[in-house]
Amino acid sequence: MAERILIVDDERKMRQLIGLYLTNAGYELDEASSGTEAIHKTNDQPYDAIILDVMMPRTDGWVVCEHLRAEGSNIGILMLTARTEVGDRVKGLDLGADDYLVKPFAPEELVARVKALLRRKSNPLNEDLVEITAGPLFIQPDRHEVKVAGKSVDLTAKEFAILYLMASRPERVYTRENVIEQIWSMDREWHDPRTIDTHIKNIRTKLKKAGLPFNPMKTVWGVGYKFNTTEGK
Repeated sequence: MAERILIVDDERKMRQLIGLYLTNAGYELDEASSGTEAIHKTNDQPYDAIILDVMMPRTDGWVVCEHLRAEGSNIGILMLTARTEVGDRVKGLDLGADDYLVKPFAPEELVARVKALLRRKSNPLNEDLVEITAGPLFIQPDRHEVKVAGKSVDLTAKEFAILYLMASRPERVYTRENVIEQIWSMDREWHDPRTIDTHIKNIRTKLKKAGLPFNPMKTVWGVGYKFNTTEGK
């Protein structure tokens, strides 16, 4: 069965253009012309991914993204924007977006990013996956599930992939570039390494809010990050 993708943009021509690219790639598509319509559609039916324009009147892409994550949705979110400021990208990541694409873009890049997003969503690391337990923290990769003392924690696809990557190799220190190479792989040249810091911050915040008594992502100053254990601080 083909993956279902919702295209959200207030410009009809842009929706048609994106739809043309993705139809040729074999995806099942739906459209929304506003943020409000997008929220209604995602409430009524499941999608594997959403291509979400940032700058829309009234209910913009940031509001939609924040709503989806607040509702616990694990849908893959690719945000489109004509703005190139790093602050905008960071804001989207803070709200739970998985990836960003700046307009204008090449059709090949759009299709490649959608494929990568869906691939990471179904199998974050594309390798043999095992369950991981660290104190009250439980990570079940085949179900894309994280729990703290039995309480589910909603992480985005990228956040989950980063947590699992480090938790599966707790002895290793990962530089930001290491993480980008393994999680973003094909589009690593585009990504600002500082976006990793945003994802790490989000992971820490969500797990702490869920009651995890230790910091799971230890900063190794001057190098990067590694997975922490219950004995860590």
